[in-house]
Amino acid sequence: MELLAGSSRRRTPLLAAGLGAALLLAGVGLFARGSGEEASSAVQAAQATAQVGSEHGPSHPGGSAAPPGQAGAGAPSEERGPRFDGTTCWRELERFNAEVTIENFHEWATPLLESRDSNVRDYLKERLTELIGKDAGRAHEVLGWAREAKPRTFGVYMMALRDSEAVHLPQISAQLVDMGLDTSLSPDRRAGLLSALDTQKRLEPATLDRLASFAKDPVSGEAGWAATRSLARVMKRDFQQTGNLAPYMDKLLTIGAESPDEQIRYLGQMMPMHAAPLLDAEATERFAKILATEGNEDGRDAAAHNLSLSQDKQKVLELFARTFETDTAVCVRWAVFRFSARVAGKDALPVMANMAIQDPRFQPDYQAFEQLYASGVLDFVRVWNSLPNPDPHHCLDRHD
Repeated sequence: MELLAGSSRRRTPLLAAGLGAALLLAGVGLFARGSGEEASSAVQAAQATAQVGSEHGPSHPGGSAAPPGQAGAGAPSEERGPRFDGTTCWRELERFNAEVTIENFHEWATPLLESRDSNVRDYLKERLTELIGKDAGRAHEVLGWAREAKPRTFGVYMMALRDSEAVHLPQISAQLVDMGLDTSLSPDRRAGLLSALDTQKRLEPATLDRLASFAKDPVSGEAGWAATRSLARVMKRDFQQTGNLAPYMDKLLTIGAESPDEQIRYLGQMMPMHAAPLLDAEATERFAKILATEGNEDGRDAAAHNLSLSQDKQKVLELFARTFETDTAVCVRWAVFRFSARVAGKDALPVMANMAIQDPRFQPDYQAFEQLYASGVLDFVRVWNSLPNPDPHHCLDRHD
């Protein structure tokens, strides 16, 4: 889920290509706010078709001359609508790019922020990110705009803030959390605010506590889901950069065990696998409990995936053997079957053979693993990629 990069001036040709006539007409109000001749020209462009090469010159934001046989500049705009020349549009974009500031961005960009054109929105997002920079005051101002912004505009504001340097300042990340937990805001707005936390380099213990407690709230809904995802994404980044894992894992496992919302609970159970950590004894026990008690098949599948990276391989292999006996869901059985090979490699074949005896549907799977190990392929990833059918029980497509 990323976004376009590069200097703002290099992006303007792309934006110019994406602007349609209707969108530019909506944006005429921006330039009508200028002084004198510029304001007058912009209003004239919105009212009637302009003539190309007329005495108005390059400062005129109008369009092309009417085709032969059609009404000219004096014809009512309702009949033909204004037409815009691509070169003129480019000049206006250059002026916007050069003169826009954080103080006038909200006013100038408002007509364009609701655009359905992805080029326009990407440009505005990136330009706003540049304007915010690492200034806490500017980031605070954008968050103020976000409270009442329309949905598309809100999305641009949040993406811009998320990618700015200022979002990493303690006061700004704290404000995002405060607003994300503010019950006076709508659930989707709170979700967007909490999602903007996912670029943080780390989360302080107090923030982790607040996000986890909120995610366990029965009414947290979409915002609770966003809080859990941001927590997990920051965990992955912090773990890769510093090796710090335990506080995040603790909160995700707490959410995965205690949230009454099945989708949020599953996210807490599933997201640790993206960091692929080796599980210590405590985490192994907690995932083992999820494997045994979680009512959602996907959650038990995720628990098996995570347990395959436990440091206590023998304990997990025995747990998988018991789970295959007691859990009749074919997809959970497929999870503990294939991840037995990840836990113990070739040494797991006796356990896998017994599983295939209990459920004959797994006989072809066992034979495939046995043949690959006999051929000398030992690494689990290579074994997995060499299987004739990695999804024989139609389980993996459920997670697309």
